[in-house]
Amino acid sequence: MITASAFQDGVASVLCDRRQFQRLHVAVQTELRVQGNEMPIRVETADISMCGCYVEMAVTLDVGTALNIILWLGHEKLAIAGRVVTRHPLFGNGIEFNTLSQDSRQRLQLFLDADGATSEDGQAVGLEGPLLI
Repeated sequence: MITASAFQDGVASVLCDRRQFQRLHVAVQTELRVQGNEMPIRVETADISMCGCYVEMAVTLDVGTALNIILWLGHEKLAIAGRVVTRHPLFGNGIEFNTLSQDSRQRLQLFLDADGATSEDGQAVGLEGPLLI
């Protein structure tokens, strides 16, 4: 059976040269709201970077869907506008962050610097055990 992680790793290897920022395997509680709809979709990131994230979800959103995103960085709420850039039915969506204020950019960078440190085997430090997807 193909897991979301294996599928995502295959896609990531093809897209590797296009990445501006390293993606870290960090689970962040996230709320997605399709613009024009106030009903939140609560998910968790499979990975995250300064310019986007990947969220696993069985019912995926269409590419191009505009989103209002809330990232819960610890107890702190960070609001970001974004859009869906990849769709893998039954697996998840890749999301690009469109606009980040200077303050939001700094807060996200501090979070990634603090929680994104990895051990030599590539597992994220600060998570209880490896992130199984």
